[in-house]
Amino acid sequence: MMRLPLHCALPLLGAVLLLIALTSLYSGAMPLTMNDTWLALWGYGDPTHQLVIWQIRLPRSLMAMAVGALLALSGAVLQGLFRNPLADPGIIGVSGGAALGAGLAIVLLPTLTLPWLTLGSTTMLAFIGGMLTTLLVYRLGRGPFGTSMAMMLLAGVAVGAIAFSVLGLLNYVADDEQLRDLSLWQMGSLAGASWQRVALTLLMATLFWGWSQRQAGSLNALLLGEPEARHLGVAVEHLKRQAILLCALAVGIAVAAAGMIGFIGLMVPHLVRLISGPDYRRLLPLSALGGALLLLCADLLARAIAPPAEVPVGLITALLGAPFFLWLLHQQRGGRP
Repeated sequence: MMRLPLHCALPLLGAVLLLIALTSLYSGAMPLTMNDTWLALWGYGDPTHQLVIWQIRLPRSLMAMAVGALLALSGAVLQGLFRNPLADPGIIGVSGGAALGAGLAIVLLPTLTLPWLTLGSTTMLAFIGGMLTTLLVYRLGRGPFGTSMAMMLLAGVAVGAIAFSVLGLLNYVADDEQLRDLSLWQMGSLAGASWQRVALTLLMATLFWGWSQRQAGSLNALLLGEPEARHLGVAVEHLKRQAILLCALAVGIAVAAAGMIGFIGLMVPHLVRLISGPDYRRLLPLSALGGALLLLCADLLARAIAPPAEVPVGLITALLGAPFFLWLLHQQRGGRP
């Protein structure tokens, strides 16, 4: 497959992302023309159009791009740490912990209100749950000779299974309204987008991208193996700690803001790797743009399937991601599609 140079791929992806973002602004239950959208963006035209653009569609589109970028960057970094193209952000337990935290907030603490917290108790407890499970997985993976990625993988599977088992019990004891809220949250949605969530996700995406770009050379060295990376001067344990913590923060914020949205962290880095190669200097920026584009497209599709109703965006990404995962497994065992 022909590989595109970075100076060609970045503008191309950026242009497509901008086009889809503009399309998402005038598409929806209330269709707007391009002229209506443009006027509303600049504070002119119908006040209702301005309200739809500035309070619903623009924050939703921006949050879709930020969450998609966070998930794709996390997937790219974790695939480098585990040296496995099948690695996914959920591998470190953050998704299961976030789901459990949200379940506790919805089922056991439905009246919990924190006046100082504008993001809501469900969002906060989901983030805390994701961080706690990640710290537990990291602690279980630590040994006398450093962090074992194989042990972390096994610990992540076990902790995730426990978290989803407890979540199943919460589903069992929940009433009808709580069960619906919990099910919708688990399927992922961008309908709860707000400017506070946009600010948080965009800030985290910017910080995570900046860190990952600085560590691109170290991640390239790590692909050769940990002993080789150490010989090249990479502080491997320090890199692992930073990467796992920042991936947990990134995925925790993404899941807390938008619910469970799967497969982006698996699909996007692998597709980018096929196009641009394994060099993290190209892989990271293209993965961020690719993740933003994929989730924005999935959200646009979720709103267009059965208007004015919305299909949960997590279902769209799962429908796209599951066949891709099967194809990837086929490739891993040496077959041909």
